[in-house]
This record gives sequence, C-alpha cells and structure tokens, in this order.
Amino acid sequence: MSTTRVTPARLTAGPLTLRPWAPEDAAVLAGLYEDEAMRRWASAPVHDEPSAARWVAEQRRGRETGERLAFAVEETEASDARPAGHVVLKRSAATAATAEVGYWTAAHARGRGVAPRALTALADWAFATFAREGMTRLDLLHQVDNTASCRVAGKSGFVLSGLLPAAPPAFPLDGHRHIRRASRAT
Repeated sequence: MSTTRVTPARLTAGPLTLRPWAPEDAAVLAGLYEDEAMRRWASAPVHDEPSAARWVAEQRRGRETGERLAFAVEETEASDARPAGHVVLKRSAATAATAEVGYWTAAHARGRGVAPRALTALADWAFATFAREGMTRLDLLHQVDNTASCRVAGKSGFVLSGLLPAAPPAFPLDGHRHIRRASRAT
C-alpha cells in the first residue's frame, strides 16, 4: 500500500506518550470499555478481555499493513498506568492524499486536554511522515450529537466542512466531517 516504511515506536505530545497497543493492554482496555460513554461513542467491539485482545491484535495487523496506525495514549506524569486514550490514522489504498483520524478518551482522563494534544501530535506526525506520498488532508468524522468531538476537532486544527448522512449501523445518525489540511501542520 505504501512506499513509506512506518515504524514509529512512540510519539510525544507534551506530557503524553503515544505508543502502539500491546497484548498486555487487553485487560485494561476491557476495563476502560465498562464506561457507558466509551460504549456509546467508540465503535470497537470490546465487551470483555477476549474481545479486547482481538481488538489489540487488529491494531497490530493494521500497523503491519500500514492501513491503521493506532496508538495508546499515556499520561507520562500520571500515577494511573492505564491508557488515557487512543488515536488512530486510517489510510486507504485508494488515495494517498487523504486519511481519516479517530480517537477516544478514557473516562478517568476526560477534561484534561488529552484528546486535542494527542490528535494534534498524530496529525503533525502523519503529515510529516506521509508528505512524500502526497498526504494533504485528514478527515475527522463524528455523529452530530457528539458535541465533545466538535470541541476536540476545533482545538486540534480541524475545521467543520460539512454534514454527512447517517449510515447505519456503524454511523446511525447524521454526522460532521472536520478537515485539517497539511498547511496547518507545524
């Protein structure tokens, strides 16, 4: 799919470290998904430790193909060792110019700016890493009733560009498309 070899072990964003998900994260991930908001907004099929282990394995396979570059987000200064969130870059073989980003924040880390910092770091890294392949745009999609995602998008340099029609079951309500262009990367 890609001519650029992607092997980032870690990215940093101030007090955050973004690192690949690991098999030993499965139990903690299952615990994070006990939160009602996580189950509502995150589309991952995580219900217990075995499903969390499958999800982590899918992230590894996505990294190997270069189509899904997912990172666990950790707060380096926090006493809590659980991941504070997740960010992902979803790349398609169809176009190198555009990719999609996604994220979630664990309940124990919400309201502390984790998502905007992690998403900004991911976007900056993506534009720098895939510039030679022509990546110029990142899309962030969310349901219209997810107002927190609108705030995170704006804080991360993504501009609202339009409405998307519902596409059940994965996207049951109308949505927003936010775009960040490479020229905004620093």
